[in-house]
Amino acid sequence: MSHEDENEGTRRDFLYYATAGAGAVTAGAAVWPLVNQMNPSADVQALSSIFVDVSGVEVGTQISVMFLGKPVFIRRRSAEEIAEARAVDLGELIDAGSENANKPGTDASDENRTLDEAGEWLVMMGVCTHLGCVPLGDGAGEFNGWFCPCHGSHYDTAGRIRKGPAPLNLPVPVAEFTDATTIKLG
Repeated sequence: MSHEDENEGTRRDFLYYATAGAGAVTAGAAVWPLVNQMNPSADVQALSSIFVDVSGVEVGTQISVMFLGKPVFIRRRSAEEIAEARAVDLGELIDAGSENANKPGTDASDENRTLDEAGEWLVMMGVCTHLGCVPLGDGAGEFNGWFCPCHGSHYDTAGRIRKGPAPLNLPVPVAEFTDATTIKLG
């Protein structure tokens, strides 16, 4: 093999690598817009978390806010409501599992569904787990919590399903206090 043949192989290898590199860059440039368009838009990202001022919520009342297109109930419970919720035997619950508890891997006890240790603040998605209706609140139903008039689901003062066709408790979204009067959802 001559010296000239060795150089020819090196040039050929360079052309193969250069062509493959250019092809990879071109493929990446073509695919990137397709992948990037799957990211959430700016307006959706802006709604991924909201801040709610709860300074005007009196004990024993609730407010409803919209979060990610769904109602969220924020209730400031009275001492009687807290006591009633904490007196429930978890064995009596239809959904005593952990899928809706505020702290993963725990049960649906009242302490795990509330935002604060005292149990005064309860934050839940306001969508019935049966067919997606919006339950009535302010002590509605047989358990003084929420009642879905569409199909008769009764929730207690902790938002746990107690009677009716709904299979699960009202879901607890990710929420936290950012200061004494502001709750961040999401």
